[in-house]
Amino acid sequence: MNNFLNNDITYLNLSNNISKVLKQHNILKVNDLWSKNRRNLKEIGMNDKDIKEIVIKLELNGLELNKRLNK
Repeated sequence: MNNFLNNDITYLNLSNNISKVLKQHNILKVNDLWSKNRRNLKEIGMNDKDIKEIVIKLELNGLELNKRLNK
């Protein structure tokens, strides 16, 4: 799990716009993104559609926002 969390966010295959916003806010690793919650993402300009894409990509890898593991 730790190796996965250290991957660059590009590993999640997010849309270019989402990746660009995340990088502008120094969210560069999966672990950086995993530690955020929906409110944090809205504060940096993500809309509901963007957040849904992030949530789906994290869930496909067994993670949820706010540092939760899917079992």
